[in-house]
Amino acid sequence: MDKKVEQYDVVIIGGGAAGLTAGIYCGRARLNTLLIEKSLVGGLATYTNEIENYPGFPEGSTGLGLMELFHKQAKKFGVKFKLTDVKGVSLEGEKKIVETFRTNYEAKVVIIASGGKPRLTGAKNEDLYLYDKGISFCATCDAAANTGKTVMVIGSGDAAIEEGMFLTKFADKVIVSVMHDEGIMDCNEIAKGQALANPKMEFIWNSVVEEFAGDGHLNEVVLKNTKNDSLIRVPVDSCFLFIGYLPNTELFRDVIELNRPGYVITNEKMETNVPGVFAAGDVRDKFLKQVATAVGDGAIAGYGAEKYIAESEIFESQIMGSELPGIVFLWNAVMPECRALLPVIEAFEEKYKGKIKVTKVDIYKSKGLADRLEMDEVPALVYIKEGKIIKSRKGSFTETDLEELSAL
Repeated sequence: MDKKVEQYDVVIIGGGAAGLTAGIYCGRARLNTLLIEKSLVGGLATYTNEIENYPGFPEGSTGLGLMELFHKQAKKFGVKFKLTDVKGVSLEGEKKIVETFRTNYEAKVVIIASGGKPRLTGAKNEDLYLYDKGISFCATCDAAANTGKTVMVIGSGDAAIEEGMFLTKFADKVIVSVMHDEGIMDCNEIAKGQALANPKMEFIWNSVVEEFAGDGHLNEVVLKNTKNDSLIRVPVDSCFLFIGYLPNTELFRDVIELNRPGYVITNEKMETNVPGVFAAGDVRDKFLKQVATAVGDGAIAGYGAEKYIAESEIFESQIMGSELPGIVFLWNAVMPECRALLPVIEAFEEKYKGKIKVTKVDIYKSKGLADRLEMDEVPALVYIKEGKIIKSRKGSFTETDLEELSAL
């Protein structure tokens, strides 16, 4: 059966905070935008009971409530939503294809905001207590809700120990399950020393999770001793898992550049190594994974998508698609040496009007067109004829240089 084909300016894969923000920016820029989410619009944030550190909400907000506002705003700007799973992607070339079971979506830009998922222990009944039922993955998000309570932390890496110490600011007791022998942890030595000296932290060594238990909400973690297989029942109010995080990038292996753990590598503009493909949010290799940082990523990716599409249209129609031979002047408006050359290029443009098409490209905000023209510095000139780059030169120039470059 032939698949249906739909065309968009931008397709966003993932409907968490980053994807929704990118959608808001693209929609507001009047780009025809589709957001694909396989489960729940809002992503992992929807499972957080209380978000108190997102700016602009002094009374806090539920994760679901905050994401509903993001969703509503994206729809206000015309973003379309499809609740389905992405089966494959083809991202090379000008036309990108995002494939679902029934439809192939073609786009000029793809924004990957597929997020990730916390690594689970695999213990018995774990799935019954995820997120708002007692098992959490974010101390920053849920610490305040555990004020005066007893919590357990699973793991002994930097994240586990540092987040565990943060929890002691709120909880009465933080019990840490460590799979290693006493005194051995996977975190750095400074964090280890601070944790061992913290009076609110207790450690259960040589232990892994066997089972989670509770009546509707978690109230007990059953640990197993790795030395003798004995079981240790620990009453708790909640449990935090810090044993790793898995990015949702299976689709993109061998398609875009990932680091060893599988996170997407981008630059500060959220650009991947594939032109026209951006990434935002927890799927990126980044320092902090929070709603606030996802929003920043999404804003940059959405703005970058708009710039990429605009530059593509200029490149294809005005620069490479002109019937006349052309000179492209690459310059930067903040550089005096570039501004000094404007009268020269403008005089040349007037003198050879109808014979040579002159295009002035200011790279101050974006180097996209310069990269497409294979120029890494300004001022520079590129001579185009019949849709091909014939020759170029860098540095200052005179009218004679312009005439020689364009064979006049």
